[in-house]
Amino acid sequence: MTPSSFPSPFRISPIRRIGLIGLILLLQVALRAQDLLLVVGAPGEPQYATNFTQQAAAWTRLAERAKTRLTTIGLDAPGTNDLALLHHALTNLPPASTEPLYLVFIGHGTFDGREARFNLRGPDLTSTNLHQWLAPITRPTAILNTASASAPFIKALARTNRVVLTATRSGKEINATHLGTHLTDAIDDPKADLDQDGDLSLLELFLNATARVTEFYKSEGRLASEHALLDDNADALGTPAEWFRGTRATKKASGSAATDGLRAHQFILVPGPDSARLTPEQRTRRNQLELEIARLRETRPTPPTDAYYAQLEALLLEMAKLLP
Repeated sequence: MTPSSFPSPFRISPIRRIGLIGLILLLQVALRAQDLLLVVGAPGEPQYATNFTQQAAAWTRLAERAKTRLTTIGLDAPGTNDLALLHHALTNLPPASTEPLYLVFIGHGTFDGREARFNLRGPDLTSTNLHQWLAPITRPTAILNTASASAPFIKALARTNRVVLTATRSGKEINATHLGTHLTDAIDDPKADLDQDGDLSLLELFLNATARVTEFYKSEGRLASEHALLDDNADALGTPAEWFRGTRATKKASGSAATDGLRAHQFILVPGPDSARLTPEQRTRRNQLELEIARLRETRPTPPTDAYYAQLEALLLEMAKLLP
């Protein structure tokens, strides 16, 4: 075979070449878009069916505002195997991207002392299922499980570059939860932007919603049967909302090497004007710098040394160059 006989990209027909270019552009777009996978569980009773549908509608509006790709499971005709649909959806999402994947679970859950489950039409989803299906996904991922008995999902899913939010602090909190409703209420609340930077972050949504849950039980004169947790430092311990002052955690779990909340504050559900002007690469670098600055401040010597200030100055100067 002569050298001229080998295939060459320059001998691809013009039509095929245009098709390949289009495919490459589509792949680039896919890797630069947030994904929201919304899973609506089996309601059990009509009152929950109405509530779950309302919650799903709020998340759908959020996806439209944020120009996020939306996949919804659980609202089509009954009789569907939603577990299989969820597995298929996760398999077909881009596993690597600078843009985050959000998984939002609306529904009920159970815990038998060994395995936590999220109730679906057909077979239920276990924490082990989700652990295995998410293993190939390396992109930033947030899992919001608003169901009862959801806390064990933290232990199963905690991992670097992930945020896991649960409605309960243990698998024994089995009553129907109210966190999901108040998360969707907080979506449209301007006060949810606690630091007033124009961005609505996952951390701010969590803090606003948990405050609403606390107020709900107080106004009803009821003992709270749910206590939400957030984990984003991969230690699988979780942090309750009352440990935060503003957007900064003032306490951390015993044995934890870092405080929760830093990474969750970088998951921007709806970007403000400044964040929207940044490229995905710039946002990724900004997030890295913010984490480095936070960790440096956590290990600040007493009294601060010249070396500490030099490191801090270098990080802040690079951060300033990224600002629009």
